[in-house]
Amino acid sequence: MLVVQIFLPLALGLVMFGLGLTLTTDDFARVAKYPKAAIIALVCQVVVLPAVCLGLVLAFGLKGVLAVGMMLLVASPGGTSANLFSHLAGGDVALNITLTAINSVLAVFTLPLVVGLSMAHFMADSAEVGLQPAKFVQVFAIVLVPVAIGMLVRRRFEAWSLRMNDPVRIASVVVLVLVIIAAIAQAYQQLIDNIGTLGPVALLLSIFSLLIGYYVPKAFNIERKQAIASAMEIGIHNATIAITLALTVLNDETMAIPPAVYGVLMYLPAAVAARLLSRKKAAV
Repeated sequence: MLVVQIFLPLALGLVMFGLGLTLTTDDFARVAKYPKAAIIALVCQVVVLPAVCLGLVLAFGLKGVLAVGMMLLVASPGGTSANLFSHLAGGDVALNITLTAINSVLAVFTLPLVVGLSMAHFMADSAEVGLQPAKFVQVFAIVLVPVAIGMLVRRRFEAWSLRMNDPVRIASVVVLVLVIIAAIAQAYQQLIDNIGTLGPVALLLSIFSLLIGYYVPKAFNIERKQAIASAMEIGIHNATIAITLALTVLNDETMAIPPAVYGVLMYLPAAVAARLLSRKKAAV
């Protein structure tokens, strides 16, 4: 469909461009100020969560493209709303921005790898799709190029970029909603057939992501504000990226359903976590 092949990549490009407007090269360099917190969060994001997601997929008996769809989601970087939830919960938003910047680059390499391995396990006949060089280039173009353009615009036109932060953020939320609606509409019957399984898996993944993101750093004596930032960055995956890649790069409507379900459900655990953490902060 024309809408899927053209509109969705453009929509995601807007979201990633908006992310780029919030980033500077200092955000990448800032990791040197708290390398321990950043490294722990990134290890949780890139290594621990895919393992947890794989366990949930196997435990609930997801197979084929639905299983790959969940793995595609968990391999996606943090969502653009992670910074907002971190702010509401009293987290270190500067660390969020740094993690988002690094994750956006890492995802270009880790996402095709996770998807390729997932296809090799769950879709043996199509295992080569996830690792084709052309697909890798498409992931690079969709995920990283708009971020780089946004950063360049931020550097050249800083005042305008700062003014556009809120409008672009609002537009990003609208785009997320539209992308999720489009994904659900395209594979409505598959959603109805699998919602009983996908709902619990998506909710549990969201809850486990938040718990791991908070308590693992705390176990390594990371300060509370940075642990909150880690929890929100790890606990809020970018469903828009996963849905767009499923529909445009991998050309599979059913594969977009798991991230679409997650995109709807993830805000409930995130909101509860932000509320609890903010109350705990007030008590302290």
